[in-house]
Amino acid sequence: MPPEANRYPRWVSPRQRFAVRFLRSGNGILTMSIPRAGGPFPLHLDLPTNDHGNVAMLRRALSGMFFLLFTAFALPAGAQPPALNPKDADADFAFQGEYAGEIQNDGNSVKLGIQVIALGGGKFHAVGYHGGLPGDGWDGKDKHEADGELKDGAIVFKNGDVSAETRDSKITIRDAGGKSLGECKKTIRKSPTIGQKAPAGAIVLFDGTTADHFQNGKLDGDLLVQGVTSKQKFQSFTLHVEFLLSYMPAARGQGRANSGCYSQGRYEVQILDSFGLSGEHNECGGIYTVKKPDVNMCFPPLSWQTYDIDFTAAKYDEAGKKTADARITVKHNGVVIHNDVAVPKATTAAPVAEGKDPGPIYFQDHGNPIRFRNIWIVEKK
Repeated sequence: MPPEANRYPRWVSPRQRFAVRFLRSGNGILTMSIPRAGGPFPLHLDLPTNDHGNVAMLRRALSGMFFLLFTAFALPAGAQPPALNPKDADADFAFQGEYAGEIQNDGNSVKLGIQVIALGGGKFHAVGYHGGLPGDGWDGKDKHEADGELKDGAIVFKNGDVSAETRDSKITIRDAGGKSLGECKKTIRKSPTIGQKAPAGAIVLFDGTTADHFQNGKLDGDLLVQGVTSKQKFQSFTLHVEFLLSYMPAARGQGRANSGCYSQGRYEVQILDSFGLSGEHNECGGIYTVKKPDVNMCFPPLSWQTYDIDFTAAKYDEAGKKTADARITVKHNGVVIHNDVAVPKATTAAPVAEGKDPGPIYFQDHGNPIRFRNIWIVEKK
């Protein structure tokens, strides 16, 4: 890369240059600054910029970041800012969430789960799961979807001859003749590992009292703000982390409460508001660009969620050649979504290149507010 400040690498297109500026800090860490409302969004890459061997790695990382970062700020004009507290959310927030109950189907009582997703401006999308909510009875196949709009204090969804009216924390399902087939009541699920205490011998990275265990550590009250890298580096470990997605109903895709949890700074488990979505590799719980979660266990935004990650580092011989891929098992809100999965490469936009050395825990800043708490790690011997 050219040594002069503000000089662009040749692979950065003129269109990208209007929004991206590269600066070099004295410690050799590359900083990418992207203008946005409220001030620039800084992204820190833990790559020595004076090492020409890292240019290829840097190019690969940036190629993924450009798409993700530009979509991160694509909020409609006039959209309310992200909310980190229900009191700061709009009126639609009261309707969004999970509902569970039973309906009559050919004389049989059938469990039904429904997820209602706020899309902004009084518009909603609903997904119904026969057998129960994801992770609680749904078979992964039979589901029905419909759109609705808030009018006169209720939302009505229609799918074929069946309608569902959402009012007063309850959904009533009716047939074409208006006969009630059953009800689903609003439910708030909690991860079985929420609040889990660090076991003996664990390294507590964050307990709500200090952010000193992280580079760029910043507190919001007793919560950790996104965009931090652990000062300590690790090989194989088990990790517990709790996170809260901001409420951004008007945002879409990768611009909706986006972050990421990187093992060794190399392998990302995506953090994103994917509530009610299909569950892809780039959605919540996905191993980015490698594998989608076995089930989408994303709770609604402003719910505390958990990742419990069992990570085994890649193995290398004395010559530095990789002999075994990294492997990862992930529980999202207590449900296994990846079971001993081989990760053949560093995921797209990883700030640390694959290698034999230990690496940090990195929580990505994608321009959306995300909060973390109760982070601890147990190293494998």
